[in-house]
Amino acid sequence: MSMNEETNCYSMPLIGDKAPAFTALTTQGTVNFPEDFKGKWVLFFSHPSDFTPVCTTEFMTLASMEESFKEINTQLIGLSVDSLYSHIAWIRKIEELEWNGICKPKINFPVIADLNMKVSKKYGMLQPNVSSTQAVRAVFIIDPESVIRAIIYYPLTTGRNFEEIRRAILALQKADADHCSTPANWVPGKDVIIPTPTTCEEAERKMAENSDTEYSLDWFLRFRKESK
Repeated sequence: MSMNEETNCYSMPLIGDKAPAFTALTTQGTVNFPEDFKGKWVLFFSHPSDFTPVCTTEFMTLASMEESFKEINTQLIGLSVDSLYSHIAWIRKIEELEWNGICKPKINFPVIADLNMKVSKKYGMLQPNVSSTQAVRAVFIIDPESVIRAIIYYPLTTGRNFEEIRRAILALQKADADHCSTPANWVPGKDVIIPTPTTCEEAERKMAENSDTEYSLDWFLRFRKESK
């Protein structure tokens, strides 16, 4: 993230950009990004502050889902501008709690202690109109080539839906593997959208072609059936 001195505004990386590299101290030791995560998808997220209610529910939820993210080759990395000691104390407290069917969750993913705000500024996690000293609830989905594939921001008052974020990772993985797109509310096993014809001739031909595996709603909207 860079700062424009004249306007006092921050810039942030965009979808399709290479994720900014960093070395940071975390609750699991020093991490070097992206070198330490080659070949993996990364869910990089920030939270406003340790020992806060919404953030605590988010960490409990993520801890309970960590294995399900590992199953789709995704590494979790958290961040806030709190100190390492604050992170450790907070994590120890979280691991004593029970909520929403989650009992004493173990937090094994690294949480960056970004007291100097160096990493959060690189990623646009500080929103000056909200706070200059707390990160907002930012989410960056980063692929194995270290390319940012999705960015989601939530306000301080709204806890994230991590099932939806996991679904987004699955949709990106599906699109990459099968050269397709995924429709609204897609989940694995549902039909996918295949590329739109690029010529009138191809559009006419595709409209006339329905098969056991493909079908059209119109010339520009064609689906491929997924095996159940």
